Amino acid sequence: MTEQTSLAGKKIVLGVSGSIAAYKAADLVRLCTKAGAEVKVVMTQAASEFITPLTMQTLSGNPVAMTLLDADEEAAMGHIKLARWADWVLIAPATANTIAGLAQGRTEDLLSALCLATTVPIALAPAMNNKMWTNKATQANLAVIAERGMHLLGPASGDQACGEQGEGRLLEPEQILAELSQLVLPPKLAKKRLVITAGPTHEPIDPVRFIGNRSSGKMGFAMATAAAETGAEVILVTGPVHLATPPGVTRIDVETASQMHEAVEKIESIDIFIGCAAVADYRPQQYHDKKIKKTAEKQREISLIENPDILAGVSQRKQKPFIVGFAAETDNITDYAKEKMVRKQLDMIAANQVGKGLGFAVDTNALQVFWHQGDAVLPQALKSHLARELMRLIIERYDAKNSA
Repeated sequence: MTEQTSLAGKKIVLGVSGSIAAYKAADLVRLCTKAGAEVKVVMTQAASEFITPLTMQTLSGNPVAMTLLDADEEAAMGHIKLARWADWVLIAPATANTIAGLAQGRTEDLLSALCLATTVPIALAPAMNNKMWTNKATQANLAVIAERGMHLLGPASGDQACGEQGEGRLLEPEQILAELSQLVLPPKLAKKRLVITAGPTHEPIDPVRFIGNRSSGKMGFAMATAAAETGAEVILVTGPVHLATPPGVTRIDVETASQMHEAVEKIESIDIFIGCAAVADYRPQQYHDKKIKKTAEKQREISLIENPDILAGVSQRKQKPFIVGFAAETDNITDYAKEKMVRKQLDMIAANQVGKGLGFAVDTNALQVFWHQGDAVLPQALKSHLARELMRLIIERYDAKNSA
């Protein structure tokens, strides 16, 4: 597969801001459409001083959006429509002012408003004078948007329109396309059913207390988002979390391990199963339907019984799917993960260290991934980025298994 085919069928909003490099956006539209993407262009008023909206409309085949307070468009909430339509938002060129606005969450024009309203990934290709690029304010703004999961493409170093040389030059359109294609997951799982478990399970002791594992669900939801980008039918079975459902994903909410097990068992014809949930291994043997009152006793015993093993159940299916497990470990990560992979008959396992601020309730993670013939290390990054990288590995191993 060539790099550009990952853009086939993708819907891209191309944001063009006010830089002399805006003329290169025309070639970028042409390359994206040639790669199979549908492009809608959003221009700032300043951008229209460098290249005409008519040029961008002719190349994209779609009307160009410019004005946030357009009565006709905003009657239908135009910026919201664009934010929901897109699979990706690409801003090229992205000026220092545009980057500052994104970092501060300003909505002074249509482009910044739709960026604030969208839930899809955003990539930026900066273009500015080298002194503006190295300015501490710009670098601080870049750190903020990177922390929020936005992707930076470039810049390049070289001759600049001002006559100076240095970093801050917009990447050439071919380079932008190549880097964007590396970020976008290829639609290789179309017509496949992918099931993901996420979040914790809560095993009730009484109406107000429970036993459970620590999990925010962020990694599982990031996996669901990445999986949806591959074109798969994604079913997300999640324990109690406070996260929005990723676009294009069917969500099933459960509370206990038994409920999660039952929900998974009811799903037929699974092609890929990813067990990302932190499922409680045990549950209280007895549930008290009224709150247990505190007494003078210094100790209280709770008898526990084992919960159903969801991964093991999926492994025993007659039509066994490709199974990916997760292992959250405090030590001996490699040994424990490999042992779990063999014992539960998994095709792949992603392991991470937890404790001391690692793994739980944070936006970053690092993974060691193992399969029966190899392994890979995914260094610490935002969970959204890790999810895409892990999905690439899953696609590779899934293809290898089914072509063997």
